[in-house]
Amino acid sequence: MIVDAHQHFWQVGRFDYPWMTSDLGILYRDYLPSEPQSGVDKIVVVQASNSVAESLWLLELADENSFIAGVVGWVDLTSADNQLAELTRYAKFKGVRHLVESEPSDDWLIQPSVLAGLQRLSEYGLSYDLLVHTRHLRHVRTVAEECPDLRLVIDHLAKPPIAKHGFAEWAREFKPLAEYPNMHCKLSGLVTEADWSSWTTDDLRPYVEYALELFGPQRLMFGSDHPVCLLAASYSRVLESFQEIVGDEHSELIFRENARTFYRLD
Repeated sequence: MIVDAHQHFWQVGRFDYPWMTSDLGILYRDYLPSEPQSGVDKIVVVQASNSVAESLWLLELADENSFIAGVVGWVDLTSADNQLAELTRYAKFKGVRHLVESEPSDDWLIQPSVLAGLQRLSEYGLSYDLLVHTRHLRHVRTVAEECPDLRLVIDHLAKPPIAKHGFAEWAREFKPLAEYPNMHCKLSGLVTEADWSSWTTDDLRPYVEYALELFGPQRLMFGSDHPVCLLAASYSRVLESFQEIVGDEHSELIFRENARTFYRLD
């Protein structure tokens, strides 16, 4: 049975989703919990709004749905203590994420106040999801160095420019991150970085295989990025593509055990 380490739920208009506009088509509707996909045992739901209110709502959904094993929510990292005290009362609150890609400054992550907030996360036993692009990766290295006790995971392999067949710059910035033992990666979100209408599994393969070469099977985990993936593919096609690339040898780690360990789902 699979643990999906990256799904979203939302209700249009309920919270501030700065990325959500009506031209997103299939995404511009409510996505709420139902039975998990066939073969999926547990999921980790990840924030989509920089909002404590949304985090509390996701935790309520987790309490109501046993297959939601963990929540990655949001806190204001520049002033997080009161919010962390509130959210960590929930056993399923496992980590934090911020929409770094929406920040106008590429070095947002390494502001002293943000770094101090990230260091506080490790004191609470939480992890941090890095929603970043290639341009942010040099700053991610600083985070790894300044927060050696914080479990870090790069969402969507830092969104490589697959549709443009851009590999070299991403690979150059991505490679040094594997040196940090607290750094992990999610095999997620790649289909929406490829050409939505014509992508193939082989378009994803170089990026997944490079991540596997650098990080090894012990530091990678699968995430569907549902429902965002629906812009380019069904849930089953996303899963099947990653399974084809990874193969059977490392499937137990990447599709189950690593997420359970990283997010402390037991």
